[in-house]
Amino acid sequence: MLRRNLRHARRYPAMTISLVSMPIAMLLLFNYVFGGTMSAGMGGQGSGDYIKYLVPGILLMAVGSGVLPTTVGVCTDMTEGIVTRFRTMPINGSSILTGRAVGAVIQTLLSIVLVMGVAFLAGFRSGAEPVEWLAAAGLLALMCTALTWLAVALGQLVKAPEAASSVALPFSFLLPFLSSAFVPLDSMPDWLRHFAEWQPYTAFIETLRGLLLGDEIGRYGPLAVGWGVLIAVGGFVWARSLFRRDATR
Repeated sequence: MLRRNLRHARRYPAMTISLVSMPIAMLLLFNYVFGGTMSAGMGGQGSGDYIKYLVPGILLMAVGSGVLPTTVGVCTDMTEGIVTRFRTMPINGSSILTGRAVGAVIQTLLSIVLVMGVAFLAGFRSGAEPVEWLAAAGLLALMCTALTWLAVALGQLVKAPEAASSVALPFSFLLPFLSSAFVPLDSMPDWLRHFAEWQPYTAFIETLRGLLLGDEIGRYGPLAVGWGVLIAVGGFVWARSLFRRDATR
C-alpha cells in the first residue's frame, strides 16, 4: 500500500507540487515584499531579521499543506471503489490507511526539506545546536503524523473530492494565519489573541521557533507535544472507526 501511494505521487505530481509551492510562495512574498515593514513594526532592522521569525511558521504551513492532498486522496479511494475491491482481497484492512498515512508523511517531510533549503537561500540562519535541530526534526515528524491521520479521517468523512479540499483548507491555510506564524500575538486584538494563543498551531510554531533560533521555549514545548500526541491518537482512532463503520454498511 505504501508503494502504491508513492507511485501515485510520482505519476500525478500536481498535488505534490502544491505541497511545496504554496509555502515557498508565502516565504518569498512575506520576506521580500513585506519583510522590511514587518521587521520595522517588530523592532527589527530589516527583512533579514523578519525571516528568522517567519521560517518556523512557514515550515508549519508546509506541514499543513500536506492535509489537502491526503484528504483528497483518501476521499477518492473511498468513493471510486478501489477500497471496496481491496476488502475482497486477503490483506490487512488497516494497511490501506497506514500505507496512505506513511506515504503522506514521507512526502510532507521531503517538502519541508525543500522549503528549508529555500529559506536558507533567502537568508535564514539558525542559532540551534545539533540536539535542538534533532528536537525540531522530531517535532516536525510528530506534527506531520498528527495532521496526516487527521486528514485520513477527514477524507473518509466527506463524500466528494471537491468537498475534501474545502474541509482541508482551514488546516493548510486558515489556522496558520490565525496564529503567531507571521506576527506576534501581542499585536492582535484581544478576542483573536486568546484564540491564537491556545490553538495548536501557535504551540507548534513557538516551540519550533525556540528550537531553530536557540531561544527559550517555555510552556509551549509540553503544550506542542501534548497537542501532537492528542491529534495523532485521536485522528488514528477516528480514521480506524470510520473505516470499520464503512465496511459494515
